[in-house]
Parts: sequence; C-alpha cells; structure tokens
Amino acid sequence: MSITFENVDWAEIWQGSLDTLTMLAFSTLFTAIIGLPLGILLFLTSRGQLLQNKALYAVLSFIVNILRSVPFIILMIMLIPLTRLIVGTSLGVQGSIPPLVIGAAPFFARLVETSLREVDRGVIEAAQSMGASKWQIIWKVLLPESRPGLIAGITITTVALVSYTAMSGAIGGGGLGDLAIRYGYQRFQTDVMIVTVVILLVLVQILQTIGDRLVAYFTRR
Repeated sequence: MSITFENVDWAEIWQGSLDTLTMLAFSTLFTAIIGLPLGILLFLTSRGQLLQNKALYAVLSFIVNILRSVPFIILMIMLIPLTRLIVGTSLGVQGSIPPLVIGAAPFFARLVETSLREVDRGVIEAAQSMGASKWQIIWKVLLPESRPGLIAGITITTVALVSYTAMSGAIGGGGLGDLAIRYGYQRFQTDVMIVTVVILLVLVQILQTIGDRLVAYFTRR
C-alpha cells in the first residue's frame, strides 16, 4: 500500500510543529531554572560536601525520586488541578508546560548532581585552602569544572522533553503529539503519523547534535 500524504494538512503540521517548539522552549527554560539549583542543593547537602545535611538531603532525594518514578502521562493527569491553578487551563500549549517542567526538573536535577560529583575533589580543596567562600567555590569552581557534564545533562533532558511533549497530546496537550493521536491513531491516517514522527526524529537529531558539539567544545577548553 502506497503512502500518498493526501490526508496531511501542511498548515496544521506547521502549527503543530510551532506548538511543539514553544512547549519545548519554555519547558526547557523553566526546567533549567528549577533543576539546576535543585541539583546543586542535592550535591551540596550530600555526605562529605560543603553543606552536608542528611535530613535535608533525604527529603529532597525522596521528592525527586517520587516525581521521577511516576510515568509522565499519569503525572499530567494528576497535575491537572495544579496546572489549572497556575495557568488557568490544562489543555493546549499552556496547559502542557507546568507538568512538563515538574516531570523533567527532578530528572535534570539528578543529572546536575551527578555532573558535580565528577568534579575533582582536589580542585575544591585547593579553592578552600586559598580561602574561597562557599559561593565562590560553587560559581567559580564547581559550575565551570562541570560545564560539559551540565550541557550533556540539559541535552539529554531536552531530548526527553520532546517525547514528553508528544505524550501530552494524549490528553489535549497540543503540538505534533496531538496530531499524531487525533489523526494518525484515532482516524487511522498513517501518512499524518509518518510526517509527525519524522519531524520529531529530525528535531531530536538536531538537538542531540548541537548538544554533542557544545560538550566537545567546552571539554577541549
């Protein structure tokens, strides 16, 4: 059976692509804003670090693990009341962003924590011996030294968010995922499904390539 793409409304595909990119841009931004400080705090309060606090680390780690363990589509449904409270709707691009951020920020926080753990302990101790304050160690030692790992982490998170945006279409989230479900799945329009999947695959490849090149660039430096 040949695919003729006769069911594809290219204007609708274009709008769906823009909606997906909008969701991806805002969710990645807010994920970084929330996940980076959370990951730094997880690292600093862990055993043997600058702000060691077993109780706080245990609480933060528990919350992060809970949010990471809930499948995203279930998380979206659970967060519908909170999403409506924050943005006034649980549908469309706006309604997708809060659950996207809440689902991805804990994941990114763990990646941040892992990247910071890879910083040579000797570099931190050298900064301490020279009288650097805790804030100076964070901003001038930990973050610069872990930059390639942090970039790799945000790249992995952004790629994961692409799949999350597609899943959000299952409950009216908009974007390419919504088109794939409404036309490709519910109406058996295979051509629409193929187009949406190809666009998502291309988007993932572009994001991964950019991330890999940035990691290579900052690693050489």
